[in-house]
Amino acid sequence: MTARCVVALGANLGDRLAALRSAVSALDGIPGMSVTGCSPVVSTRSVGGPEGSPDYLNAVLELSVELTPEETLRACQKVEQEHGRERTVRWGPRTLDVDIIWFEGVEQQDPNLTLPHPRAHERAFVLVPWSRLDPSAQLGGQLVRDLAKRAPDLEGLSTTDLTLCGHTEGS
Repeated sequence: MTARCVVALGANLGDRLAALRSAVSALDGIPGMSVTGCSPVVSTRSVGGPEGSPDYLNAVLELSVELTPEETLRACQKVEQEHGRERTVRWGPRTLDVDIIWFEGVEQQDPNLTLPHPRAHERAFVLVPWSRLDPSAQLGGQLVRDLAKRAPDLEGLSTTDLTLCGHTEGS
């Protein structure tokens, strides 16, 4: 069975744009997973991490998956590891972050994977690119674009015309 899945990408170390583009390619190459849409890239200040962390580049992808949410999580974590991700400081600087935000038809609270993502509704760096990818997207019964307008970190975000793949929609 195929499901739609939304993932957020972020990077604030090294060649951030190259890491995001490479992640799109890596995710698209995983058996049972294909990238069906890419948002434009946004630039944001670090949220919740150590003081003085470098700015992030962020984007949102829509995937078509034939995997379970847990298999999708393992695939995303493998892509992070292949890009040098180290989990030493919570919300610390990283070469690549890949978070599952929403998985069609799934609501779960599990120590390893909560869906939808528990903080997505308040993160402009997720909501703005997601709403640019899919203006009709909803999270928790609310339009993502409306949630984005109320996000506490909206002021620290700037949009770009950069895209990560040829599937960009809604921009």
